[in-house]
Amino acid sequence: MRQVIYAWNYIEWGGAQIHLFALIREVKKEFDVTVILPYGSDEQLIKFIEDLNVDYEFFDHPVDVAPAKTFRRKISRHLIKIKSEYSMLKYLDKFDLKNSIVHVDIAPWQSLFALIWLSLRTNVFMTMHNSLSVHPRWRYWQKKLKLRIISHFENFHLFASNQDAKNFFKGLYSDEMFDKIAVTYTSVDPKEIDAALDFEIEREKLCARYNLPNDKFLIFCVGQFIDRKGRWTFLEAAKKFHETNKNAAFVWISNSKPSAEDIKKAELYGLGENFILITSDQIGGEHIDLFKLLRLADIFALVSFQEGLPISLLEAMALGIPSISTNVNAIPEAVKHLKTGWLIEVGDVQALVEAFGKLFNDKDLRDKLSSTGRAFVLNNYNDQIVARIVLQEYKKVGK
Repeated sequence: MRQVIYAWNYIEWGGAQIHLFALIREVKKEFDVTVILPYGSDEQLIKFIEDLNVDYEFFDHPVDVAPAKTFRRKISRHLIKIKSEYSMLKYLDKFDLKNSIVHVDIAPWQSLFALIWLSLRTNVFMTMHNSLSVHPRWRYWQKKLKLRIISHFENFHLFASNQDAKNFFKGLYSDEMFDKIAVTYTSVDPKEIDAALDFEIEREKLCARYNLPNDKFLIFCVGQFIDRKGRWTFLEAAKKFHETNKNAAFVWISNSKPSAEDIKKAELYGLGENFILITSDQIGGEHIDLFKLLRLADIFALVSFQEGLPISLLEAMALGIPSISTNVNAIPEAVKHLKTGWLIEVGDVQALVEAFGKLFNDKDLRDKLSSTGRAFVLNNYNDQIVARIVLQEYKKVGK
């Protein structure tokens, strides 16, 4: 068993892929690696895969993850999901699955039959990044039933990318499966971080390239420009802060292009040239190019409503950027209030404004959070250590 196949069936991408790429860098030393993804995937994502120097192949019919606001739309999206999963499974079936490992990013509460199909043919791994919404109550029992079913398949294996995600599933999966879940933390590459910090930044030139004001205090966020990431909380706080602090500007880096409707709504906050929305395809093709841009940030703020342990937050902290985030899910595992970062409650615009103000005016506090945040991440979230845990789990089933 010398092959590991990584597969997902959606074209939106983010922390889950960055996490898998960290695993691949270590796993490919001992296994042949192939990545399977749908046609239409982002060119920058494909460039990242090419940089890993592993094989990759495409299948048809990506899943539709856009919100469904009508019953008809929900039915349509469900049918597309079935078609997408069938296309992915059919493509995977061309491999020697009996002598392979498949690490797939689909959810058992949504794709139970696909996981059963795979588990009957090969050893299947998946990583849980988030806890779930389980309201109303009947949904909780529905998900519990599905998770108990998949727990009975000995070829199905789980990781959790943070302790909060693992804890949530206690009682949902079988006790035996829960006890076997290894926590493989979302993590950073210290060498890549250090390389970015060693690079001499030409601030004026970099600001000009991205139309950023060279003479202002810059507050950055990195993440998909979606509700779950707290985009409107961020912009409302930015609007209020900017009313009394004209020397600040706000930058959001998204790995997907927002809709025209979203851009129009963002413009209503009246920040004008003081809010700059950058998409990842505007940044260089190397991951380190993002880090170079992030080094312009005076503060990083990711105020998500629901999260696992976001890689963008860990990377910002590792780069020594004083960071603000929300007291939700796994974020407090890394952000200790006023020790390694600043925590606010979800959706609390005024608290975010106050955090902006305090860090804007208190350089000593910024320096403290910069130093302690960076040290905490580098000491606790090293991607090579995490990848070796995964590699050992692969080897156990590959004997």
